Amino acid sequence: MTRRSCAIYATGIVCAHLLIVGIALVLAQVFQTMIHSRLKKEITLTEKSQVFASWKNPPPPVYMEYYFFNVTNPEVFLAGGKAVVKQIGPYTYREYRPRENVTFLENGTKVYALNPKTFVFEPNKSVGDPKDDIVVTVNIPFVAVMNELNSYSFFLRSFVSMYIRGLGVDLFINRTVHEVLWGFKDPLLTKIHSMKPDVDEYFGLMWKKNGTHEGEFVFHTGEENYLDYGKIDTWNGLREMSWWSSNQSNMINGTDGAVFHPLINRNELLYIFAADLCRSIHLAYVEDVEVKGIQAYRFAPPSDVLMSPKDNPTNEGFCVPAGDCLGTGVLKVSVCREGAPIVVSFPHFYQADPAYINAVEGLNPNKEEHETYLDLQPTTGVPIRACKRAQLNIILKRIPGFPKTKFINQTIFPIMFVNETATIDDDSASQMRTLLLIVTLVSNFPLLIVGLGIILLLVLIVLFCRNRQKKTAKDDTAYTQVRDKPDESSEAPATQPMRNGSYIAMSPVEAQKC
Repeated sequence: MTRRSCAIYATGIVCAHLLIVGIALVLAQVFQTMIHSRLKKEITLTEKSQVFASWKNPPPPVYMEYYFFNVTNPEVFLAGGKAVVKQIGPYTYREYRPRENVTFLENGTKVYALNPKTFVFEPNKSVGDPKDDIVVTVNIPFVAVMNELNSYSFFLRSFVSMYIRGLGVDLFINRTVHEVLWGFKDPLLTKIHSMKPDVDEYFGLMWKKNGTHEGEFVFHTGEENYLDYGKIDTWNGLREMSWWSSNQSNMINGTDGAVFHPLINRNELLYIFAADLCRSIHLAYVEDVEVKGIQAYRFAPPSDVLMSPKDNPTNEGFCVPAGDCLGTGVLKVSVCREGAPIVVSFPHFYQADPAYINAVEGLNPNKEEHETYLDLQPTTGVPIRACKRAQLNIILKRIPGFPKTKFINQTIFPIMFVNETATIDDDSASQMRTLLLIVTLVSNFPLLIVGLGIILLLVLIVLFCRNRQKKTAKDDTAYTQVRDKPDESSEAPATQPMRNGSYIAMSPVEAQKC
């Protein structure tokens, strides 16, 4: 056997083995199963894991952008006209949110943690100085008092109204952005505080929220089931709330939005419990996106999250008292926020009933600026980019006994909205890309084996054809019988001299094709 034949046989044997092994691994999905199994075991909140470190101290910077609706014609609104608002902002704050008092429970299957939030002003990302810029907005403490007295007698309301008028309190206030956000000493609340010391004399939308937490959380670590990774077990010791009018609405579902289980697919719904909204919401897949070279799935709240119970009966549980429902796109949260009739929505009443948008002039809802979404890396479940947008509103209506409300039209009045954003930092993005490259290479290793087998198969075909061609070339010449002398009947040409001895005659033979 020649060397060429040995090479052909060796190539054929290696090619056959590679193809058989590669195809078997592809069909069995051995490496994909191995990667998925490793992810399910490694993505858990254990003290020694890198995942725990990033969960305890999230590396991506979080920014809170506050936008206010400055009322330009309060007198017109009080006289029964339509309010005109102008958006001002953003006033941006860097948010720090480490996990503190972390304690593992039940053999590491659950973890207790507090999540205090601290805000630091970022002048380079803001339109102005919140301590200098003035905003005209609704006097929320005044509205809260009127709302509280609405169930009392007309005479009591009238007496309180005259007393408040003597204090110079109006339905609209002129305050700096910093005061409206972080608090100021309100004259009406100061008077109430003197009679009821448990009532705070200061008011601010973020009063006493800088450096404080939203409650005590217990999370699942994912040790028992990777699908439970990061899910909330209890909030302030509760597994369900009691504010809403149905068991389904009172459920505490999902995570706090910081982490999700690995191996996310496009068909599932993701749940987030939002303590500031006093409820859980779900997010559905929207599209594939790319963030800093990382492929991600975008999830966003579908329109049915804040849909009217007429169109989505499952939302009837958010009507408190039962049957007292608002329209599409808004949610009354005063049941868990005592005082004023507070309503939340998406900014500029995005996805809300057009009646709310048209009730106030100056609103322009659009998806790009006002949609809430999460961009998640599906293999690891890590949020790559997040944008949480929510608007704070208040119900203004006529209340008998308070002349200042005599002519106003009932309106869900916008106060401000917040845009909370976070994007993975460059270092974490580089580590994520490296990790995903390794996962891709390992997962596709069987395909690489099959590809190498196909290449060797092509080499085998080429070698085989060349071997046949050379073998055929050797057979291209055929030899006739040796004769002692030419036939007597044939005569040599006159120009060709006769020679002694024998000669060999050669005749062409048709070559065989490969």
